[in-house]
This record gives sequence, C-alpha cells and structure tokens, in this order.
Amino acid sequence: MNRENRVSARRYLIPLALALFAAACSDSVGVRSAGEPRLTTPHLLRWAGNTPPRFSAIGSLRGGVIPPPGDGVMLAGPQELSLDQNTASFWAVRGEQRSVQINYQSSNGDSSSSFLRLTIADPVYVPGHGDLVPGDSVLITVTVDPQAIKVSLEPTGLLFGDPAELQISYGGAHGDLNGDGVVDGFDAVIEQLLLGMWYREGAESAWAKIPAMQSVADKTLTSALQHFSEYAVFSEYADLSDYAVSW
Repeated sequence: MNRENRVSARRYLIPLALALFAAACSDSVGVRSAGEPRLTTPHLLRWAGNTPPRFSAIGSLRGGVIPPPGDGVMLAGPQELSLDQNTASFWAVRGEQRSVQINYQSSNGDSSSSFLRLTIADPVYVPGHGDLVPGDSVLITVTVDPQAIKVSLEPTGLLFGDPAELQISYGGAHGDLNGDGVVDGFDAVIEQLLLGMWYREGAESAWAKIPAMQSVADKTLTSALQHFSEYAVFSEYADLSDYAVSW
C-alpha cells in the first residue's frame, strides 16, 4: 500500500474506531456485543525506550522561609535528580504558593520536556503531626517512577484546604498509549477518549480513576488534589486486537 493510500485508510479508520468506542462506552449492558472492544485491565503508561529517562527539577521558594538544617533539599534552580531515587523535595507553607516542576531529558540528552508540575498553597493537616496554622511548613517529597508515567507524593495522607494542583505529561510515552509497541491510529483514539489520571493509597491498594482535565495539545492531565498518595496515567482499554489493521 503506497503512502497516499495508507493516509487515506488512516483517515477513514480513526473516525470508524471512534464511533465503535463511543458505542461501546454508551452501552450500559455488561454483555459484549459483536463489534464491541474487549474491556481489559487498565494499562499503565510507560516511558518510551529501553533506558530510563533522566530527570531534573526546579523549585519555587517564596517568603524567606528557612527549613530546619538537614531536613531536605531546597531547589533554587535546575537540579539533576538522583538516578537511584528520582526524588525532589521542597517546603510547602500554609498560606503561600509553592511549586516544583520536574523535567525529563530525551534519550540522547539534547532536549528537555516538562513531566510534572505540583503547586501547593494550603496544606492543613500532616499525618502524625497534626494541623498546620498559617505560616507553618511541611517538607514535600516527589518521587518519579523511572519505568512508568507514575509519581508518589509524600507525606502520604497530607490534607489540603484549597486543593493542590498536579499536572502530569504523558508525552514521554512517545505515542504508544496501549503498550503494544506500535504507534498507530488506535493510540489516537485512546488519547482522545480513554486516558485518565488514577491514584492508589499504597502498593496493596487498588487503582481508582480521579477527575482530571486533559490537554491533547500539551499532552497533559491536570487534577485538583485533596490529599497525597500515588498517581499515574492509565489508558482504560489495552486490548484493541479485534480492530487490528495493517497501516
């Protein structure tokens, strides 16, 4: 099939796949009909390539708050994260906006893209320590998974008055959103309809989807957080083999 015909086939098949998925999602009956995609375990998006990406972090510190000596890392500018931990820390203060941005580098190291941005202004309760009053600070730790589009936020269970904002980019998956090793029209369908941000309370807990705003142009998901736990990007349908075609 020449390039012109492949492009024409893709333009036809993507709307067809969208229609099939829309029909499947609108069907509330728990019986799979002919032509309906198989529901599978949500697929955790992973970083593209065989080498874990390198990360760097930029932190925003305001108000002149000085943390206790030895209690963490203050980020004043771009800083390479430890490859064995991929962890960055910053001090959040109740009543002041603080944030951290984590970037990842391309496999050849010639470009950098944003992976995560976390903004906090109103931490109100720290597990094991109690309530925070305006001006109190808490050390925030962000740990990035080197294999998957996943992040842990600590202290686990930290509560907020005004929600914190977490933005995660899924661009590091390089378009393979169902994990089949091929970037094709079905990945475009997944991006439009089936991506979401999920969380879990711990390794023994089940993942659950949370509300998030998606920007396809920026390849980001943004969610308002009431508390801290573990967060990741999943696609809700992993098995599209019923509709496999040759591009």
